[in-house]
Amino acid sequence: MDELPFLIGIILSIITVLNFSLHKLEEGHVGVYYRGGALLQQVSNPGFHMMIPFITSYRAVQVTLQTDEVKNVPCGTSGGVMIYFDRIEVVNVLSADSVYDIVKNYTADYDKALIFNKVHHELNQFCSVHSLQEVYIDLFDQIDENLKVALQRDLNEMAPGLYIQAVRVTKPKIPEPIRKNYELMEGEKTKLLISIQHQKVVEKDAETERKKAIIEAEKEAQVAKIQFQQKIMEKESFQRMSQIEDEMHLAQQRSRSDAEFYQMQRQAEANNLLLTPQYLELRKYDSISKNNKIYFGSQIPSMFLNGGCSSEKFENLYAAASEPKSESVE
Repeated sequence: MDELPFLIGIILSIITVLNFSLHKLEEGHVGVYYRGGALLQQVSNPGFHMMIPFITSYRAVQVTLQTDEVKNVPCGTSGGVMIYFDRIEVVNVLSADSVYDIVKNYTADYDKALIFNKVHHELNQFCSVHSLQEVYIDLFDQIDENLKVALQRDLNEMAPGLYIQAVRVTKPKIPEPIRKNYELMEGEKTKLLISIQHQKVVEKDAETERKKAIIEAEKEAQVAKIQFQQKIMEKESFQRMSQIEDEMHLAQQRSRSDAEFYQMQRQAEANNLLLTPQYLELRKYDSISKNNKIYFGSQIPSMFLNGGCSSEKFENLYAAASEPKSESVE
């Protein structure tokens, strides 16, 4: 019976030791350990781990993307106006290989020194050299990028392994009277923009009508040109047809003339072939036979003689009748 309380005490002691020595690290975090206030070189990965209770302590350090919010940052412009940035978000990531060095130099709450304080410093540097108009309107879209570049430039020297991914800055709060003036000014700008846009719309409509008229005129001109070209082509076609007909008629006349010329030429050649002495003699007697008259009867000599025609005249008459004549002699 005396051993039972002892066993119970031992079991409770073991449970207590396990409770304070066993710890868990979530995914996306690593653990750093302190012993007697000194940082140990041991860095644990996610999972269950053991440590000496009451002597050793640990801190979980996130090594994935995280967003640090810096709120209500005061900023004085070059004109002496105090403004406040309600919230500035800094998205950053810490490399697991650089956890030990950064925690050793800036503690596990490194973001306070390296991000929060640097944001205050850089914003005040920016505002001090710019007017309220520039900070609030003209250069406001550049504050995010300028702040990111300035933070990363210092981190590359002071804490290699800590990277700034993005910076988001909200619109600063300005004094109420100034804000109202800006609202009135923005209202007037809006009216001006509306007027400008309306003017552009009117100009665009006029430009559209002008282009439409030009297109219609060009269309009509093209149609007229096509019609004119069609008429020219028709005239040219008629002219070509007439020319072809003339050429065909000329060719026919030329062929006919050539045929007649050839016929006459062949006839002349045939005539040349016929002009022989025998043919001429034949033609001679043929002509004589056609021009002479033959008289039949027993009283022919006495008719010519008794009629007063001498023998000499009769002989001459006979000789004349023997020559070829075109007309007959009665």
